[in-house]
Amino acid sequence: MSQLLLKNKKTMDTNFLFDKSKEPLQKNVLQLLGASSNHLLEFDQFLESEFGKITFDWKFYTKKSGWTRKALLKKRNLFFLTPRENQFSITFVFGDKAVEAVEKSDLPEDLKSRLREARKYMEGRGLRIDVSSSDDLEVVKKLLLIKVGK
Repeated sequence: MSQLLLKNKKTMDTNFLFDKSKEPLQKNVLQLLGASSNHLLEFDQFLESEFGKITFDWKFYTKKSGWTRKALLKKRNLFFLTPRENQFSITFVFGDKAVEAVEKSDLPEDLKSRLREARKYMEGRGLRIDVSSSDDLEVVKKLLLIKVGK
């Protein structure tokens, strides 16, 4: 389906994200993302070039949230990716050390504030970034590098 058709289509069929019996297919996810599919492909290339072998595992957590793609570096949880219409969300969980590194970084102040104010769990603080532009993607890349200590 062309990018123009995707932009003109008011609502995309997202049923495949909520069907627990079948993992999402890459082609359906890319179609749903529309123009943001380029950002996902760029992100996947970044992951491979920066970290090598990343394991992706589609997980169905709840009927409300549907399918989420979990990324692991060896056995370490990196992030959760949730596809949405014309964008995707990346959710990180940061430990104290990574939160401190984010605070010292040149990332936007509103992002630092959101992380600071996030509820602290045993695993750390959660932060979700919606990716629909190249700027969003650059923020996600920086956060990931901080998370792994690069």
